[in-house]
Amino acid sequence: MAAPKPRLLDQVRAAIRVRHLALRTEKVYVAWIRQFIRFHGLRHPAELGAAEVESFLSHLAVERTVSPSTQNQAFAALLFLYRNVLLQDLGNIDARRARRKLTLPTVMSEAEVHRLLDRLDGTPRLVASLLYGTGLRLIEALRLRRQDLDFERKLLYVREPKGQRWRVTMLPESLIESLNRHLRHRYNAFRADSTVVHVPNALARKYPSAPTSWQWQWVFPASKDSVDPRSGIIARFHLHPTAIQRPVREAARLLGFPKKATCHTLRHSFATHLLQHGHDIRTVQELLGHRSVKTTMIYTHVLDLGARGVRSPLDWGKPRPPPEGVP
Repeated sequence: MAAPKPRLLDQVRAAIRVRHLALRTEKVYVAWIRQFIRFHGLRHPAELGAAEVESFLSHLAVERTVSPSTQNQAFAALLFLYRNVLLQDLGNIDARRARRKLTLPTVMSEAEVHRLLDRLDGTPRLVASLLYGTGLRLIEALRLRRQDLDFERKLLYVREPKGQRWRVTMLPESLIESLNRHLRHRYNAFRADSTVVHVPNALARKYPSAPTSWQWQWVFPASKDSVDPRSGIIARFHLHPTAIQRPVREAARLLGFPKKATCHTLRHSFATHLLQHGHDIRTVQELLGHRSVKTTMIYTHVLDLGARGVRSPLDWGKPRPPPEGVP
């Protein structure tokens, strides 16, 4: 007897995992596909096509007034469904697109950054310092393993970044002592309880001892084990992002900052301050892991140069009165 055909969303999950996409991408794509199916009265996507995709995307832009990035995310999910699961070509999609706005990143001054860091303590302070000192995204910092820190060469390896663009950045010298102290504490805890950490399935098969080896241990682990939603294996994962986001937001609130100050603001500040200190934009692009220099160019708009470096006429000072007796 032939095995029953997997349900559509299970096929989507399988296709995503074959391509080694992130778990967060899997959850987002599945959620959008569910919304698409419900929007069209629970009809199977195989019965639908480009016209129905266009109407759903237009609905998101016109009725729900979502942002351009949200609409593009939904579009990417549906393209994945049709191209990789249903094996259908949607052709050109002529949907009403959400209007894209040019938004500038919020940046803190160097003094504001240090005030924020001084307000934090413990692991939140160490992680936040890494975000500003290296330009990492929060999830990239939390995914660091012991082997990713090279203290002798003062390098930090980012091996699981957004878009799978592995890169190397600097390891701030001012953080080496704090990181060493943190890792000594981690090593003692590791020796005491023989922590088993989560390792991607392929690597776990290739290196069976990896989940219990020191080099694969998280730099910032969670406080207890949890179940891997994909494999069902019980292991230790890295710290949850909210464990850092909440203290940073609270510190900014207590300091009374009139601007948005989050973990990602520290990354924006890293890039802007490097440009202010004369580092070329290509170097900053590589350190941030941007695919295109156009993405990095946004930071040139928030440098402390006023409006294109022009001083307001009001700041020129009052003109001197002419000498007496001169008409």
